[in-house]
Amino acid sequence: MAKDNIDIIIKDNRQPFFMLFLFVSILILSNGCATLPNVSEMIDETPTAQEPRQIVSSKGLLSPEKSKAIMERLKRSVDPTDILERHTAVVESVTESPLTKGNKVTLLVDGPATYAAMFKAIQEARDHINLETFIIEDDDVGRKFVDLLLQKQAEGVQVNLIYDSVGSYGTPAAFFQRLRNRGIQVVEFNPVNPFKAHGHWLLTNPDHRKILIIDGKIAIAGGINISTVYSTRLSGRKKAEGAPLPWRDTDVQIEGPAAAEFQKLFLDTWQKQKGPELPGGNYFPDLKEQGNALVRVVGSTPGQSNRITFIVYVSAITFAEHSIHLTNAYFIPDDQILDAFAEAARRGVDVKIILPSTSDSSMALYAARYNYSGLLKSGVKLFEHRNALLHAKTAVIDGVWSTVGSTNMDYWSLLSDDEVNAVVLSREFAIEMEKMFVRDLAESSEIQREKWEKRSLFTRIREWFAHLFSHWM
Repeated sequence: MAKDNIDIIIKDNRQPFFMLFLFVSILILSNGCATLPNVSEMIDETPTAQEPRQIVSSKGLLSPEKSKAIMERLKRSVDPTDILERHTAVVESVTESPLTKGNKVTLLVDGPATYAAMFKAIQEARDHINLETFIIEDDDVGRKFVDLLLQKQAEGVQVNLIYDSVGSYGTPAAFFQRLRNRGIQVVEFNPVNPFKAHGHWLLTNPDHRKILIIDGKIAIAGGINISTVYSTRLSGRKKAEGAPLPWRDTDVQIEGPAAAEFQKLFLDTWQKQKGPELPGGNYFPDLKEQGNALVRVVGSTPGQSNRITFIVYVSAITFAEHSIHLTNAYFIPDDQILDAFAEAARRGVDVKIILPSTSDSSMALYAARYNYSGLLKSGVKLFEHRNALLHAKTAVIDGVWSTVGSTNMDYWSLLSDDEVNAVVLSREFAIEMEKMFVRDLAESSEIQREKWEKRSLFTRIREWFAHLFSHWM
């Protein structure tokens, strides 16, 4: 499960111990037998010369000739890489989400930048606001969002909210009732209370997506929840001893045809959760091209055939030829991802991974470190971010392929969550991603293999013990 708030139930010491036992038992029984698809087989079965079939413009599906011309121009802008053809072919074989052209993509590096963009977009909304989030807290940031959303609802802009029941477990019911009383439509995703379930009760399928859609034209997505912990900008200096660490996360703002793909995901979730009938609104307006980026919106839902984000990651790593620069909050990948990283490093790809040195889940931190030795031995370079609680889920590969989203590299995100990532094919956007990565590197310490192998036996035991539970993190 996403660790953002996984301890929210079990850390409440007012809950009896048997509730913890019951909760863990549910997790084991529901997730222990789930499996991830074999991406190697998909790659082998996908024709290597397949051309992109689904490039969509603001006017509809492009012809194969125009699609090919677009990809050829992009290929000429960077060093040769299979990620633009073979990877695209693999992804198109498993998803109906098209590659859309004509998008303006803005990198929102941290919480303050993301909230500023969100508030501006909400203030300018004229038709509707659709917000889907894992966590919305009753704190300064949450109340600021609520006040603005209520203001827009009063102005005649329809506001629709989906929040995850587990992620927002600590938020009082009165917080959401206030929204309902003022006309905002609210859906609780997979309620913790089975008597409030919208059908099949499935506590172990949280909605980990974070999406804001304005008027069907602007989408903001990534890893940032609605919470004060994201509101502090990193200063580059160490926090005072005992002071809470700022959370380091990233979102992306997309304007153009790809906004419609986020809208489809939101409305599909609303329908599956049996939300109330949405008031009339122009949810799919005519969209004009706003920029030059190619964007694919990748949504995952539970089920082996629906783990699209996992397939996207394994395939992208497999086809990388020059560089893989990844940042991830909860790094507990399966063997396919670990093998793909190791193979990439062995064939000379510059593989650098930035991970947290401090986490809100100590078990996740030690489970991640269990895999360090094998990765270091293969030539992967590992770094741990200092002075921040790293929560970002981003990657840039071969200077042209980038992703920003909600998906962690852990079993819960890869197997059980509803997740969403934006995959961007753009040299210009990749340059911005690389700049962000370099800044994060400057705030990180490299894990040296020789020193790592000298860590204590007690530390190794903690890592081994945490690894035993990796399938439930």
